[in-house]
Amino acid sequence: MNSTRVLSVAIVGLISLCAPIDPASSQTKQPPTVAIPQPGVPQVMTMEANFVRAAYNNEGYVILGYQVANRSLGQEWMLLEVGVTIRDKVPDYDLTRQALSLETPDGKTLPLPSIPEYRAESSIPGLQNRAKVQRDSINYFPPQAHRACALTFFTDLTSRVLPLDEMELTSDRACVGRLYFHVPGGITYGQHWLNVKFAQSVVRVPFRILTKEEEKFLSKNYKSISKQVDDAFRKKS
Repeated sequence: MNSTRVLSVAIVGLISLCAPIDPASSQTKQPPTVAIPQPGVPQVMTMEANFVRAAYNNEGYVILGYQVANRSLGQEWMLLEVGVTIRDKVPDYDLTRQALSLETPDGKTLPLPSIPEYRAESSIPGLQNRAKVQRDSINYFPPQAHRACALTFFTDLTSRVLPLDEMELTSDRACVGRLYFHVPGGITYGQHWLNVKFAQSVVRVPFRILTKEEEKFLSKNYKSISKQVDDAFRKKS
């Protein structure tokens, strides 16, 4: 992830789809812009694809894919594809289940469910099957995180791998896996946040459950927004 690309995707993330989209703006020829959700903590937010968001600070980096979640409106369990690492020269850190939470549009903060709760939920196999096709790559990490690492707070119900309550993070490993949250009342449209607590800070990754109109608007304008960023950072001849 070179510095130009970081700046480019950061701006894309800030001007598109981290907040409500106004479809009426699509009637003008001006590039669409939206309000930026404020995380309340110092960090950079980026957008890597329609349903891929990342956020990082000087200590930690978190990326998530949420296409399955966006297709699960009204359901009480949410699946997120998540990747985590720590930044270069940051001491190794043990990430626990208690360090992860989901913030919903109504202001509630939900913890990770227990393994017994997860294993007892009948909708999980269906979510996992859908994730085989409704997914996006989240393989966007800082360059020093070059070693693959499984994030195993949850494992597939058919897997022999045991879930863990704690994961060691090192700056050279990109840990990827799935997180599940129980959302009482069901998943709703609007702004959500994945919160990840590191040793000295919290990274908050914004993601919005989109209406069909919002998704259509994003898909239509994504390339033009990316082109604006590319033009802005093109070297002057």
